[in-house]
Amino acid sequence: MPGTDVLPLSQGLWWAIPCDAQPAAEPCIPEFVPEDRRAELDALLRAMPPSRLLSNGMEYADVQNLVSMAAAGVDWVEAGTWLAERNLRFAKKALAGGHKVTARTYFRYASACFRFAQNALPHDTEIKRRIYRNMIVAFSEAAALDERSIEHWSTPYEDGHICAWLMRPSASVVSPLVIVLGGFDGWREEHHACATALVERGVSALLVDMPGQGETRLFHRLFLRSDIHRAFSHVIDILAGDPHLNGEFGVWGNSFGGCLAAQAAIADKRLRACCVNGGASRPLEFPERYPRFYPKIEAMIGSQGADRAAALLQEMDITSSLGELRCPLLQLHSANDPVFSLANARQVHDRAASTDRTLLVWADGDHCLYNHSSERNCAVADWFCERIGRA
Repeated sequence: MPGTDVLPLSQGLWWAIPCDAQPAAEPCIPEFVPEDRRAELDALLRAMPPSRLLSNGMEYADVQNLVSMAAAGVDWVEAGTWLAERNLRFAKKALAGGHKVTARTYFRYASACFRFAQNALPHDTEIKRRIYRNMIVAFSEAAALDERSIEHWSTPYEDGHICAWLMRPSASVVSPLVIVLGGFDGWREEHHACATALVERGVSALLVDMPGQGETRLFHRLFLRSDIHRAFSHVIDILAGDPHLNGEFGVWGNSFGGCLAAQAAIADKRLRACCVNGGASRPLEFPERYPRFYPKIEAMIGSQGADRAAALLQEMDITSSLGELRCPLLQLHSANDPVFSLANARQVHDRAASTDRTLLVWADGDHCLYNHSSERNCAVADWFCERIGRA
């Protein structure tokens, strides 16, 4: 940090690994961490606990290193970027040596580190966009080496494009498709493992950034609005013309994305099954509990002011319209979710008109069940196969 005395990482050798033949200079530990910076780092550690980092793509050693760097006072963005660039060196070295599986693995780890690095930046700055672009490139490099088809997909919408990754079980089969999305700040690539669970079972997946999220917002300036269900319907319009899809569609929303998924399923009956993981009927609950999160919501809507952000989220309360949710519904939540309370969340299940509805609650679950990610992904993917079929 400029103007802060720092100490070299002479004691930080646990952050280095012997496979790194050309290590970059290690981040430096600040000699003094101001109280406001310490509070910021502690908030990031709570928002991105090891269970989230691990379940959403980071390698175990990278998780340990990021957490230890943040605990020591190293800037979160600097630490995450440093780890990402190290993984890129491993990936490129492996690719040059013909080790494609190893290269794919490290490109994916690099993507995850870039992703969690930029997560600390609430506003759409050039630094955030640069890191996010590096994340997309690393993910794309991994996708190019994957045994299954992963294509960068986009469709024009209003004054920009909605962007996604389209994952198919095979280029030669016709399959159903599930739209998979994240929430306030855990965007599409964070849910690659969820999509992979579907693809392994013969279901295509569209990992999408809706308006207000990820690539769609940062590079196409499409922001969250209360009528976001229109964006889902537009995506389904385009997908309906894909000859490799059979017209059976579902939606799987995570965290705030679960609120959006339910809204979409209420508005568009072509969505034949809906999964809400960690979401709720009243999204305003989260910033009410954690007001310091308002800047991220302001960035999602493209407008400054906590009052405007709160007003939009209030408009997106779906409690009164859940009687129109009629498709099969699977809801997953934790008993002590720190983002959306179970009392708020279960309104989706309890008020829905679906005759086929299930609520699964984990007594020890993290938000979005990060600490039960394999069980979660298997349960949801199998459930979709039973409702909309497979290839």
